[in-house]
Amino acid sequence: MSEQTTQSAFTTPVVPDKVPTGEYPLIDNDPHFTRVMRYTRPSDWAYGLGIGSISPALMLYWERVSPSFVGKGGFAPVMRLSCAIGATGMFLSAYARSSHRFYGARENRREVDMDMREMVDKVKKGQSLYGSSDMSEYLQGVAHRNSRYSAVFAHVIPWPNFVNHPYHGVDTAKYFRQAELELEQERQGKEGNSS
Repeated sequence: MSEQTTQSAFTTPVVPDKVPTGEYPLIDNDPHFTRVMRYTRPSDWAYGLGIGSISPALMLYWERVSPSFVGKGGFAPVMRLSCAIGATGMFLSAYARSSHRFYGARENRREVDMDMREMVDKVKKGQSLYGSSDMSEYLQGVAHRNSRYSAVFAHVIPWPNFVNHPYHGVDTAKYFRQAELELEQERQGKEGNSS
């Protein structure tokens, strides 16, 4: 009796992933930080630069419209802080836009193709699709549950995924099917060339 109650006290509730119903396909609902940065488009950086330049531009504008008269060296620290805030805003906005493409919330044809190519190459090499981790399966699940779809709220709490885990909300069988097709085509190509 006590064994049964002890066992039930330590069960982990399974929170199912939200299945997006958007116009574009889901690539990954919890992409690793480095993967998001590799897939970031130049237009995301340009958008982020626009967002990030607002803070220093406003400080310069306000200083011109209503001078503070703080004297020599008084305005420079304020501008440095303003530029640091702008750079943070630039990075977070570019990161969020790139992550939204993984979620299928934005047009993501380029990312879908890059994802398929990257994962099929990993399958062909016999590598783990999403990398390996020294963390326990339980902690990988905790990390996933804490950071999935986190870029939606990145402007309030930046919480990117730094953990390699197998929970990404997509059916990975498509990568294995594509790898099989490509390997078969390569084999047939070699047989055709040898005969």
